Amino acid sequence: EDTRETRKIFSRYEIPFPKIFFSYHEHNETTAGKKILKLLAEGKTIALCTDAGTPGISDPGYRIISEALEQGFRIEIIPGPSAVTSALLASGLPTSSFTFKGFPPRKKGQRKKFLEMDKDLPHSLVFFESPNRVESFLTDALDVLGNRLAAVCIDLTKKFEEVRRGSLAELQQQLAGKTIKGEVTIVIAGNNPKFLGPVEK
Repeated sequence: EDTRETRKIFSRYEIPFPKIFFSYHEHNETTAGKKILKLLAEGKTIALCTDAGTPGISDPGYRIISEALEQGFRIEIIPGPSAVTSALLASGLPTSSFTFKGFPPRKKGQRKKFLEMDKDLPHSLVFFESPNRVESFLTDALDVLGNRLAAVCIDLTKKFEEVRRGSLAELQQQLAGKTIKGEVTIVIAGNNPKFLGPVEK
C-alpha cells in the first residue's frame, strides 16, 4: 500500500529494492492493477505487500488476485499476521466456528441491520472498526445482540497492543469518551446462553 512502509521491511532485512516499486491501494486499484497484469504478462514476478495484516483481507489485494487468476497467472500466498485470527484467539471466545464480517456500515441504521443478520447464529463474530466509531458500534451491538461477552483488540502484534475483555455493556462503559489510537478488531460471542454477560438491574 505505502512504499515507505515496505521500504522499512526491505531495509530491516537488507533486501535489495526492486527496480519496479509502486503503491497499490483502494484509490488506484484500476490503474495499478493494469500495470501489475502487464508486468505479469511480460513474465515478471510480482510481490504484493501490505502495511499490516494479510493482503486482500479487508485490504487492497482481492481484486488484483482475482484478475490475475482469471488471466491464468499462478498465485502463491505467504500469509502474514492477521488481526482476524489473532483477535479471535486473544478474545478467549470459541474458535471452532466464526464469521469475519469486515467493517460495519458507518451509519447507525445500516449498522443495526448489518448486526441483525447474524443475531441468531451461534458462531463468534469478528469485525474491523475505525477507532473513532468503537463506542457507537458497541452501543449498537449491545442493543441488537444483547449483552454478550466480547473483546476489543487494539493494535494487535504491535508495541502498544491492548485487549479488553468483558460484556458488551462493560466494554461500552469502559471505552465511552476515550480516544482510541490504532487498528481495532472486535470479537463478539455467538448466540449462546453460555456467553451472555451479566444482566443489568
